[in-house]
Amino acid sequence: MNDELYRDVTSLARRTPEWLHALFEFGTDAGLLLLAALFAAAWWAAPRRAPVVAGAAGTVAAYGISELLKVWVERERPCRAVRGAAAPLADCPPPGDWSFPSNHATIAGAAAVALAVAWPRITAWVLPFGVLLAVSRVFVGVHYPLDVAAGLALGAAVAGACAGSARIRTGSAGGRPRRAAVTEPPQTSPIE
Repeated sequence: MNDELYRDVTSLARRTPEWLHALFEFGTDAGLLLLAALFAAAWWAAPRRAPVVAGAAGTVAAYGISELLKVWVERERPCRAVRGAAAPLADCPPPGDWSFPSNHATIAGAAAVALAVAWPRITAWVLPFGVLLAVSRVFVGVHYPLDVAAGLALGAAVAGACAGSARIRTGSAGGRPRRAAVTEPPQTSPIE
């Protein structure tokens, strides 16, 4: 089923316009840079900083775990292993750069969930963006769908737990103090 779904997605990808190929090839890496920039923006804009820091640390931890899993599982990339599939849009990574789980999907899932926990105002678009970024790895032909699903789940679980626990620990009073509203002293009449 995984091979068949990979063939279907790569065949669909090959039938899309060239500009979409370029967008996905560029976007699959540029999207990770955007998520990193969002962590920097969240540092300033999120209601509390502790979940931002914990979420970023969780993203790094999830990436590390995904690297360990890749070495342990040693699953060949579908762009080399699946017979009868359309040629990938992106260059197939070299042998020894294993497929399971997808590092891009792990980072995308981790960063999107961590940012959603730390900065709830961006949840409505950062979560779908993370999924789109992860799915792009199958679209460009360098991962199986299961690699992407596992990476998303791993990243979301690790970074979500880190950011969520920091948010719970800090509560509404933790992290960066809010600016107090400036109140004017009561006006008194000079006659009084």
